[in-house]
Amino acid sequence: MLPVIFTSLSAAAFAGAGVFNVISTPATRDSFVRWGYPAWWHRVTGALEVIVGALIAFPTTRFSGLLLGAIVIAAAVFTVIRFREWSHLAPLGAFFALLALTWSVG
Repeated sequence: MLPVIFTSLSAAAFAGAGVFNVISTPATRDSFVRWGYPAWWHRVTGALEVIVGALIAFPTTRFSGLLLGAIVIAAAVFTVIRFREWSHLAPLGAFFALLALTWSVG
């Protein structure tokens, strides 16, 4: 039962975050620009997150999804540490924990 729960949570969390980033709010767009990314980069990040969610959802692509998810989260962690925006680390830690739990029970 735990594999289904963690897999579902991970897939939904990444897909939801991806949709949020693709649609984005002005504050989200401003954050990406402030961090030095092009104004459209929130869409790239969001698309990658949606892809991660989809890959995690299926057993045959789950490993690829977990790997891509770890890369996306690592890039985000690097960015927020570089710009010392510590408040973003807690949600990123939650995403990393979901990835780790999904990997460990899968």
